Amino acid sequence: HVELWVNKVGPYANPQEAYEYYTLPFCAPDTKHHPEKKETSRFNEFKVHSLGESLGGHSLRHSGHDVTYSPGSAVKSESCTTKPMTAAEATKFSDAVQHRWFYQMYLDDLPVWGMVGEMLPPNEDTPVVEKKEKDDLQRLDHLGDIKNADELKPYVYTSRNLIISYNNDQIVKVDLTSDPKSLEEVKEGAEYTFTLFVSFVQTEEQFHSRFDRYLDHEFFKHPIHWFSVFNSFMMVLFLMGLVALILLRTLKKDYARYGLVHDLEDGEGDDVDDEGKPLNNAAEDSGWKQVHGDVFRAPAVLPIFAALLGTGWQLVVLTLGVIIFAVLGPLHGEVHEERGEVLHAIVVCYSLSSIVAGYMSGQFFKQYYATTARTKTSADMSTSMWQLTMGLTILMLPVVTVSILSVLNAISLFYGTINTIPFMVILKLFLLWVFVSVPLCVLGTLFGRHAKLLNGGQFPCRVNSIPRPIPEEVPWYGTPQGLIPLAGLLSFGSIFIELYYVLTSLWNYKFYHVYGFLLGVYGILTIVVSMTSIIVVYFCLNAENYLWQWTAFASGASTAGYVFIYGIYYYLFKTQMNGLLQFSFYFGYMGLISIALGLLCGTLGHAAASKFVRAIFQNVKVD
Repeated sequence: HVELWVNKVGPYANPQEAYEYYTLPFCAPDTKHHPEKKETSRFNEFKVHSLGESLGGHSLRHSGHDVTYSPGSAVKSESCTTKPMTAAEATKFSDAVQHRWFYQMYLDDLPVWGMVGEMLPPNEDTPVVEKKEKDDLQRLDHLGDIKNADELKPYVYTSRNLIISYNNDQIVKVDLTSDPKSLEEVKEGAEYTFTLFVSFVQTEEQFHSRFDRYLDHEFFKHPIHWFSVFNSFMMVLFLMGLVALILLRTLKKDYARYGLVHDLEDGEGDDVDDEGKPLNNAAEDSGWKQVHGDVFRAPAVLPIFAALLGTGWQLVVLTLGVIIFAVLGPLHGEVHEERGEVLHAIVVCYSLSSIVAGYMSGQFFKQYYATTARTKTSADMSTSMWQLTMGLTILMLPVVTVSILSVLNAISLFYGTINTIPFMVILKLFLLWVFVSVPLCVLGTLFGRHAKLLNGGQFPCRVNSIPRPIPEEVPWYGTPQGLIPLAGLLSFGSIFIELYYVLTSLWNYKFYHVYGFLLGVYGILTIVVSMTSIIVVYFCLNAENYLWQWTAFASGASTAGYVFIYGIYYYLFKTQMNGLLQFSFYFGYMGLISIALGLLCGTLGHAAASKFVRAIFQNVKVD
């Protein structure tokens, strides 16, 4: 037997508004799986789902059809007749047709789609529908909003053709088409006979490439996609050149000036330059060296900042791990061929990478806590600060994620969609977090607390006990609020084309499979965020603003703001989504994506800026 599973039915414009197939008044096929035959019936029986499938909103149930693998046999048909449509049932069909509902089925783990019906002018004869598309899903993609709906009547397809192509003993292709001649007008009191014709056709196509027909190579490997990567690469070269200019030319002049000042204060050197002009007033000790006694001061709200960095590093590792896992698909099985495999990989990588979050937050806190404890503090105070940092690292991202998903789950439950996360799945996730993620994060914090720091934890410059005042009257390019938006814009510019492809895969029924592109863009984003953060920090330090840590983090994190704004644009102009349910899911997920991206980019920006600051102050003479 070849099991035919029904997954969902719902409006094409709203991917998350998906309901169980038999929400519509389809009848149960008259086979051994009919509900009345309880001994042999598997009608509407749940298929066992993995954790990733449940999180991805898959709800496969047995269709009730009895499909037998019989190559070379004649076309077989299975039919059933509904009871007379009640007013409520007729309204369900009518609304489904008017809002372009479609259904999805699976046979041998291959998806097929079909349209529920068509909106057509009233006609006494059998309506004729000209289909130029290869399947119903492509037709749905080309259909626009139905205008003058009052002049049209809903018709439902009652006959479907399921063509199963096989090579030896393996199924390599499944096609489902709706017969336009079977369209019947939806009316109260009408009875419909739904028929499924099943035929087996031999083919020469290979089993290993059977999923290629679902991949839109023309869309994902379009020349614009290649050009966007090349354009981002050129931006990387430009920013690297700009940073090199700062490091090799501007800093060289700064070092020469500061070195000269140091010599003059020691009574060494000439009193005139090569042109005979006095040097005493020419080399004034100003700029970034002035803040050497404050630049390594701990950032404000150190526990929160340490937790943000720890969570950010976890997301950096998580993202890299999932992308590499997807790139290595040919070795363990392509991720787009298995329902929910990417979500399953994200859950596993998140749990295992919790040790990274604990280690990085613990190490950073240990490094900078000494600069906040200049006065005598008790051991209890120190311990409580450690516990606060560890608690924030453990809870910060999960609390935000659970809060958003709880609201979405409540809305989904209210509407009765299949995207509601079942209680058992929630319980499994909670146990995974309690017994794997939390212990690893605690263990990582302990490792970070007792790890040997670079240079024994010593900074290149001592931290003054009294903070120096920060100049207020500085040019706009010396203020964080003037530079941070520009840094985020450059970073967003390097990824926004790839972002379009990712969002299209999430919201427009396409299988994302070009993970090599994604890995390259991830590398480009890392470099661009690092370079822009270094430039922002240099200009701020030159304006004698030593509060660079939050500035560096914000310059990277600002990328997420542009991503969310682009998400609004995409929702308004690139989709036809409507309704509270889809609105909530779209912006809930976009908010979650933006928060995670902000933490990731902010962490990358801070890491690059931290190395830069250490490097420049390590090579300057300080009294």
